[in-house]
Amino acid sequence: MKTNIGNIERGVRIVAGLVLIGLAATGTVGWWGWLGVVPLATGAIGWCPPYALLGINTCKTRSS
Repeated sequence: MKTNIGNIERGVRIVAGLVLIGLAATGTVGWWGWLGVVPLATGAIGWCPPYALLGINTCKTRSS
């Protein structure tokens, strides 16, 4: 798996995932808050399957 998510987007995904999980754990939102696991995982890994299928890449690569 090649990284296809940039650093800023990774950070946003991780924070959003943690917020959703935290809200679900405290009962502020319903069960759907546990879906925060998805952005948390994709942010931690740096690879997003839908991005790979659609050919999207927000990760900057160095030119050699």
